[in-house]
This record gives sequence, structure tokens and C-alpha cells, in this order.
Amino acid sequence: MKSSSRTFISVLFVIALLAFVTAIPSLPVSKYWQTLGFITFLFAGMSVAWNILGGYGGQVSFGHGTFLGLGAFTTAVISIRTGIPAPLTIPIAGLVAMVYGVLWGYPTLRLRGPYFSIATIGIGEATRLLMINLDDLLRGAPFLNELVKDRPFTGGASGLNLKIPPDIISYQLNYYYFALAFLVITILIAWWIRRARFGLALFAINMDPDAAETLGVNTARYKVYALMVSAFLVGVAGSLYAQYFLFIDPREMFSFQNSIAMVLMPIIGGIGTVGGPVLGAFVFKVVEDRLATTRLEFGTLTINLVQFNLLLYGLLLVLIILFERGGVLGLLSRAAKKIQEPQRRQALAEKNSNSNL
Repeated sequence: MKSSSRTFISVLFVIALLAFVTAIPSLPVSKYWQTLGFITFLFAGMSVAWNILGGYGGQVSFGHGTFLGLGAFTTAVISIRTGIPAPLTIPIAGLVAMVYGVLWGYPTLRLRGPYFSIATIGIGEATRLLMINLDDLLRGAPFLNELVKDRPFTGGASGLNLKIPPDIISYQLNYYYFALAFLVITILIAWWIRRARFGLALFAINMDPDAAETLGVNTARYKVYALMVSAFLVGVAGSLYAQYFLFIDPREMFSFQNSIAMVLMPIIGGIGTVGGPVLGAFVFKVVEDRLATTRLEFGTLTINLVQFNLLLYGLLLVLIILFERGGVLGLLSRAAKKIQEPQRRQALAEKNSNSNL
């Protein structure tokens, strides 16, 4: 199917989905579904952000969980230590994540193929261990120990708690819509990039970096730009996460599983497209939610499927790569093509018959 048709299907799906999720809080559903919607919006936005680098530019990063964690902890640390309202820290959280991305992205983006991906795994794990043990490191450092003298900096294994607002129900409902707005804005940014010169350069780099260089594309610069945009948006998502749950744990925020999720969602939905990552995020989160509540019992043995989520996601990834590299969006496109094929043939036959008259 033509790319224009796939784009139309993507946009139509996103519009219908956004219309539905906007109405969820007004429906007689539990708080659980509101929280699930919030998480899904955030991860959908983050998968779209990851797709700018990994889908458009072909740079598969397994370290985007660091940007999520940095965004969350930037908001938490600033609001706890200075009293600045948490919403005002959102752009700062994005900037901190972006700067950190440039620091390790500038040297690593010169690597090609799996070497860049391997480097991002190492950076993500090193960052996670650093943030978990940062308080202990600061306590043992001269002058810097004043930072953790009265209160923790990252909280270590205990995490950090933000101030609980008086009306927590209305507060979290507002952030449900903030997360939805974040998703919409991220989609618009990705849509604009895809059609701009920036996006054309990224797709050229993805297809053949040497040929792109020959045509005058500064591949190193465009890859860094893509990482900057991607990291900023994921950092904003981290800030919103901290403000919604009012508690963050470095072990969770910097976990490798978050990075894996951001890679899998675009692949499941349709990597390199605008709507694919959104579709993949909703599929991913629904499956994850079902796994968390499904238990298999064999006599006295009870198995919780959530323990095998990474294994199941890996199997799903292999199936998609083997049978439908376009993801779920590719399947929908092929189905739409089959539906339209008889009409197309009939129109072509009528055109030929008229031309013969």
C-alpha cells in the first residue's frame, strides 16, 4: 500500500483512539483505568520520541530509560529542595535529559550497527547503578557530603517522596490530561519532523549513511539533533511521571525494562511511522496489564506470568520480525489493501472498457 494510505490509517487510528481515551475519566470506571491510561499515554509519547532516533534515523538505543529517570529525579530534587512548583520544572527536566543525551550521544553515535546499541546498554546500566548509589558516594566525598547531610539526594533504594496535594483525586485527573496533551504534542512533533528536511536527512542516514554523506548530509550532526529531541521529550515524560505518582525509585525509573519497552513499542506497532509507536504502546500496555493479573496454577504451584514478560515480549518481537516487519500497522495496511483490491480492479476494468469504446 502507498505511504499516503498508511499515513491516513495511522492518523485515523490516532484520532479515534484519542477521542475514546479523552472520555475515559467521565465514564463509570475505577481509578485503576485512569492510572493505566496515564501510563499508556506517557509510554506512547516516549515510544514516539524514541522512534525519531530509532525509527527515522535507524539508531537503536537501549538507553532511553536514563532520560526517563533523569527527568523524574530532576523534578523531584528541584521541587523538594527549592520549593519550586513541580509543573515549572518540566522544561528543566527535559533540558537535563537532553544535555545528558548529548554528553554520551556525541561520541557513541559515531558507532554503527549493533555497536551503538551495545554502548547504550552499558551507559544505561552505569547510570542506573550511579543513581542508586549516589547518596552513599556523596556522603563519602568532601564538600559534597553537605548535599545529603539533612535529606537524601536521590533516596537510594528508598526513593524520594514529593509533597502530596490536598485534593489528590482532582490533581491526578489533571495529570491524566497533561499526559494526553504530551502524547498529542509528541505526535505532532514527530509528524512535522517526518515531513521536514530534518526527517528526510534521518531517513537517508537510516537507508545508507555513506550515501547520505556523499550527498552532503552531516550524519553526525543530524543524529545528535535527533537524540536531543528524543531525550528532551522522554525527560518531560519522566517529570510528569514523578508528579503523578509523587514517589520515584531509582531502581524502577532507570530500569532496563523501561528502555526495552520504548524499543518494543514502535517495533510492535510499526517502526518508522507516526502512528505505529502509539498503536504499539497501547497493545504493549494491554498485554502487560493482562500478564500482571494472569496466574497459572498447577496443583500447589502458582506461576505469575508477569515474571516472564521479557521472555514473552522477546518471542513477540521475533514473530513480528519474521512474519510482519511493518508491525500491527503493517497488518492493518495489508488488510485494507485486500479490502480495496476488488474495488481497484473494478475501477481499472471500467476505465479500460471505456477507453476501448
